[in-house]
Amino acid sequence: MALTDKRLTRLESGPSNALAHAVALRDSETLKMVRRAIEHRETMLAFQPVVQAGNHGKIAFYEGLIRVIDETGRIIAAADFMDAVEDTEHGRLLDCISLERGLSELARVPDLRLSINMSARSIGYKKWMRVLTRGLSGDPTIGERLILEITETSAMTVPELVVSFMRDLQQKGISFAMDDFGAGYTALKHFKDFNFDMLKIDGQFVQGIANDPDNQVLVAAMVAIAQQFDLFTVAENVETAEDAECLRQIGLDCLQGYYFAAPTVRPPWHQQETQLRA
Repeated sequence: MALTDKRLTRLESGPSNALAHAVALRDSETLKMVRRAIEHRETMLAFQPVVQAGNHGKIAFYEGLIRVIDETGRIIAAADFMDAVEDTEHGRLLDCISLERGLSELARVPDLRLSINMSARSIGYKKWMRVLTRGLSGDPTIGERLILEITETSAMTVPELVVSFMRDLQQKGISFAMDDFGAGYTALKHFKDFNFDMLKIDGQFVQGIANDPDNQVLVAAMVAIAQQFDLFTVAENVETAEDAECLRQIGLDCLQGYYFAAPTVRPPWHQQETQLRA
């Protein structure tokens, strides 16, 4: 006997509803974990170096990556929770915490240059701006050593606001990087209006590039765009010597990834401080 439309709809929607429920439950648990970490100040930054493409021993700057600690003491990377909190108040608070901790490191380490991630949704968030103002007030060099990373997807949610926001903070010496370039949907008309200082090419185009002619062409095109707009270029997720050499030949300025170092909560300057105290 043929299924009625109602029964067919119920059967088709069952698995989908179950999946939606599972996703919602997972996100709810993730939010609880992040909320607890924020309330107990169980957050930290992990630091990953960005090296010069032509001299891997020379570090251009570090990226500070937010981490939270769960109830078992595990350090949880942003990739495991950021999607669930991006649109929430917790996302804004994590941006504030990242910035606060990054500014603290810049104040403690005079020769450090550091990039910190933020969402375009935090533009206009008063607490975030208070953290920035307070952090810049003690040392005029901090702004010149701070890089703010905004993902391409995030920037495109409010492009006009991002443009004016960047213009104001660049007057304080702060630099801006468009993160994950190639993963979003930047309209060229907006790209011309953006005044980013740096382009970070998304890792999906970088991993295995030495053996991928298509990605070689795509990355070369991205580098050409960056050079036209006088942007510094960084390739993310570099994992092999072959990929690093290929990217250098294409013309990347800097490289970042596990081939050089994994993110660590104990960067070299922390280890030096520990040795001095011993």
